[in-house]
Amino acid sequence: MDDFLHTAATIPLGPQPVTLTCPSCGARITSRINYETSTRTHGMCMAMCAFGLWLCCFLPYLMDSCKNANHYCPNCNAYLGQYQK
Repeated sequence: MDDFLHTAATIPLGPQPVTLTCPSCGARITSRINYETSTRTHGMCMAMCAFGLWLCCFLPYLMDSCKNANHYCPNCNAYLGQYQK
């Protein structure tokens, strides 16, 4: 298990899918991304409200660029890591 955690931590991940060999199943894959809201997403919403842009404060929740990107293997559904904004 320690080998998997070490390998997963060294995979260079970004906001877009990456092509790599899955450390769990060994298949050559392009990662599947699930975007997740973060503290930054909530902070951007609060900042918009504070500046009087309350009609637009929901926009960070609709934009993937304001969320963290969780990478998964499409073959075995193993968690590969997270790209944090």
